[in-house]
Amino acid sequence: MKNLLYDSAVLLLKQLIATPSFSKEEQDTANIISSFFEQQGVQYQRVGNNIYAKNKHYNISKPTILLNSHHDTVLPNKGYTLNPFTPSEKEGKLFGLGSNDAGGCLVSLIATFLHFYHQENTAYNIVFVASAEEEISGVNGIELVLPKLGKIDFGIVGEPTQLEMAVAERGLMVIDCIAQGRAGHAAREEGENALYKAMEDINWIKNFKFEKVSDLLGECRLSVTVIETDNKQHNVVPGQCKFVMDARINELYNFDEIQEIFKVHLKSSFQPRSTRMKSTSIALNHPLVKAGIQLGKGYYGSPTTSDKALMPFPTLKMGPGDSARSHTADEFIYLREIEEGINCYIQLIEQIL
Repeated sequence: MKNLLYDSAVLLLKQLIATPSFSKEEQDTANIISSFFEQQGVQYQRVGNNIYAKNKHYNISKPTILLNSHHDTVLPNKGYTLNPFTPSEKEGKLFGLGSNDAGGCLVSLIATFLHFYHQENTAYNIVFVASAEEEISGVNGIELVLPKLGKIDFGIVGEPTQLEMAVAERGLMVIDCIAQGRAGHAAREEGENALYKAMEDINWIKNFKFEKVSDLLGECRLSVTVIETDNKQHNVVPGQCKFVMDARINELYNFDEIQEIFKVHLKSSFQPRSTRMKSTSIALNHPLVKAGIQLGKGYYGSPTTSDKALMPFPTLKMGPGDSARSHTADEFIYLREIEEGINCYIQLIEQIL
């Protein structure tokens, strides 16, 4: 049975690689996943470019596990030497855009869902979602489909983690800041230089240390990544300076607490673009984590964000592949990683079913 699941998973992944599915343009890969479920006799639903399905003997009175990964990709890295849309095997590797992030996870979770689809008398329901717009944290991705799923108790988010358990994940706030000054002629030393005012705040951002340090994620990290003034003339003192802060927050702070700290220390005005991508964690004594530990899996805090941040229930981020290969030229996944992924997911769920 597992050999058949592996073969069908690899074939499906090759079809997905061969089909462009940039964020917001995933309609064709959504069609492929829909057709695959039809061929497997699985009832499914579609919301936008998100595909979801429930196990055949779904029972509303039982708790529910979510299996989720995404089928959108970033644009191909300019360093590609291979055709990103031609799935090719070489030396045990499957090359192609989205093979590692997160195609291998996606098809491994689909295979796992199929393994349990017909089983009766299980302790949990199993719901699967292939989501869109993950790479851009889009509003028409997992958030669009979650209200359709009923109550979810906990879930597995498929991202390449080398099948180790990411039990915590940094939150992300992108913050637009504005330092206000007063324009004037540089030669006459007129005005108030907004750039200098911004530099004072930037220096604070560079040196500030948050008190709470996570055992899993370490310190919160602040970085200024963009800066510009309101004029391009060398002889004009800028009256306004805008800069952008990238804030990576550990699980010990919520976004409101972070903004209260900024209010105390920043002279510039600031406005978060979004507070959706929150830091998350799952307890080390959660049944999923305990099952993984029993399988010999390690756990860690992930510096990257995923759809995990948008789920209001405990989730474990875990999957075949290596995050270091994501978004790189000539992206690939080892075929053995897909087989290992299917086996690992099945063993993990069997321990709690």
